[in-house]
Amino acid sequence: MTTALISVLSEDPVADAESLTDWLRGEPALAGKVRRTGAPPRPGQLGTALDTVTVLLGAGGPLTVLASCLRAWIAQPRRSDVRLTVRREDGSGVEIDAKRVDGEDLEQLLRRALEEGSGRDGADRDVRE
Repeated sequence: MTTALISVLSEDPVADAESLTDWLRGEPALAGKVRRTGAPPRPGQLGTALDTVTVLLGAGGPLTVLASCLRAWIAQPRRSDVRLTVRREDGSGVEIDAKRVDGEDLEQLLRRALEEGSGRDGADRDVRE
């Protein structure tokens, strides 16, 4: 099973991560597979910001559903200055700029970044769109 780690790069990443989490949780195909996470607290910190959305993906359908949901979420009027970094647990991933993303390309980018087998050869798989 693949895990997608989605970071929101915006003026208010924590609020936008919360909004994205709520949006994804509203999709029946992703029910029970979406949660907010954050990096472990650093020394001297009491807690951590929950600024990452974690989505558990099975084979096939959920990746298509995730791409559709992300496309719809970033198409909202106030999302034009948002960028998303979607990566696997091994660190390989893709950065998506809401201003320049094409709906059909989004699914291909996610597949290339998240499907099993990508990133295993150690090559840098980061793609910016």
